[in-house]
Amino acid sequence: MEKIHFTIEKMIDSIKKICTQLVNSNYDPEVIISINRGGCTPGVYLSHYLNKPHEVINIELRDSNSEPNLISIKEKIKQFNSVLIIDDINDSGNTIGVIKDLSKHLTTKIHFAVLINKSDSKSKVEYYGETVNSKLNNYWYVFPWENWWKIDEK
Repeated sequence: MEKIHFTIEKMIDSIKKICTQLVNSNYDPEVIISINRGGCTPGVYLSHYLNKPHEVINIELRDSNSEPNLISIKEKIKQFNSVLIIDDINDSGNTIGVIKDLSKHLTTKIHFAVLINKSDSKSKVEYYGETVNSKLNNYWYVFPWENWWKIDEK
């Protein structure tokens, strides 16, 4: 699979697009919640840009052998009236789907943002930097905060 390096400049451009979309939608989240680890860097940038507090949740579905602590995630989310949850990429939609299922009975208003949104993902997000069609462009995206030297060795 071909690798595409998603630069810090692309990340900043995506965050600006997400902020514009937020303003245009009149959604003003109380807090930014990043999905660890891919969402942390964009989450911190968004937090500063929007002047909102920043929190982190841990949910690893692809690279972990253990089940995510769904109770901890639910407790974190329900502390707030409105949250924006951010991740680096909406690939299969599994991570976002788990969070949506987990929080469907909460009163917290939850919206999702990603830097890259795959159009064929099973979970939809409200805000994104760019959309890609993985059926036409099935790339592996390498983000600036990842260990490029290790990924390039594979």
